[in-house]
Amino acid sequence: MPSASRLPGALRHRNFRLFISGQLISLSGTWMQTVALGWLVLQLTNSAFKVGLVASLGSLPILLFTLYGGVIADRVNKRPALVLLQSLMLLEALTIATLTQWGWVTVSWVMALAVLLGTLSAFEVPIRQAFIVDMVGTDDLMNAIALNASAFNLTRILGPALAGVIIAAVGLAACFFFNAASYLAVIVGLLLMQFPEQATKPEGHASTVGFGAGLQYAKGDPGARRLLLQTALFSVFGFSFIPMLPVLARDVLHSNAAGYGGLMSSVGLGATVGGLAMAAAGHRFRRSLLLRSSGVLFGLAVIGVGLVPRYWAAALLLAIAGCTMVLNNVVTNTFLQTTTPDYLRGRIMGYYSLMVLGMAPLGAFQAGFVSEHWGVRTALMVGGAFCLLGTLRLGWRVGEEEMSRVREAV
Repeated sequence: MPSASRLPGALRHRNFRLFISGQLISLSGTWMQTVALGWLVLQLTNSAFKVGLVASLGSLPILLFTLYGGVIADRVNKRPALVLLQSLMLLEALTIATLTQWGWVTVSWVMALAVLLGTLSAFEVPIRQAFIVDMVGTDDLMNAIALNASAFNLTRILGPALAGVIIAAVGLAACFFFNAASYLAVIVGLLLMQFPEQATKPEGHASTVGFGAGLQYAKGDPGARRLLLQTALFSVFGFSFIPMLPVLARDVLHSNAAGYGGLMSSVGLGATVGGLAMAAAGHRFRRSLLLRSSGVLFGLAVIGVGLVPRYWAAALLLAIAGCTMVLNNVVTNTFLQTTTPDYLRGRIMGYYSLMVLGMAPLGAFQAGFVSEHWGVRTALMVGGAFCLLGTLRLGWRVGEEEMSRVREAV
């Protein structure tokens, strides 16, 4: 095994190795809980509406509180804050596991715990995003973000597969217990990290600027404003292709549940490849070129999924959509983090998290509405067209003079 100094990119940093190892375990548990939770609600209620309602309740706090989470990220010592939030998430998973194991679980309990987890996530996500640069610095930031995205998408494939096996063999509660235990990997990793005394503490004036400082920066900086708007557009019109895949599989491609699973796996595989490619070679390309080309290809791929009549063609285009989605997200995240002043990074990550996660329910709603009235093909083509036009209008205007700020920073 190569020595740490010979490892590539962000993996050279011991703290990041501890972080990404914990993420691989914890995210697997998170996806297992996501699958088990949907199945549990369906068993308790036999209502597809309530399955969607629980998912929406989990997303609502992110929409409401993520911006405040960004403010907190700029004002606290990030590592202890993450340990606290991860510990509370562990208790949430342990609670639902215990309730399920002993037969005490009700849909009301599930809804309440979904709101709790969403609230914790609204604060944890921007703090965790802003914490990455503390572990690796700006030189290896894009590599770290790409590896983190790869871990997310790799576990999106592994976690549901493990959940299916465990549910069949042991039962639903085991998935929740595994998720609770998986948080320990993150907590232990955080506790083992070593930083200079002031490394993760906020700058002196970070606690003196108000909530409006992040908004003022996001509105006033042309690059940040355009990229946040493009991310919101992608979340509402582009990323909503994922919740429409069951409809596409059944009504357009005339496939079954296994076919739907194959389409989801195509997205996850493409996203994993995109993340790993960015980690391995992203630094060799102009970020402006990656931003523009990935946005255009993503829009064209989603439009193509709405046009093709055959399953294999749709699966291939979905893999391209997953890959280019991650490429665009990684470049956008890197740009925002490396060009934002340190004392505002948490706030801007709060806005970014709001665009990626908080806008997702709106995207699912609009895609479902269009699919219901004009068909899922139309929903996909309209969504892809908006992403394509948004890239040409917004992403293309993040010019070389603005992207050069990233190159200078890193």
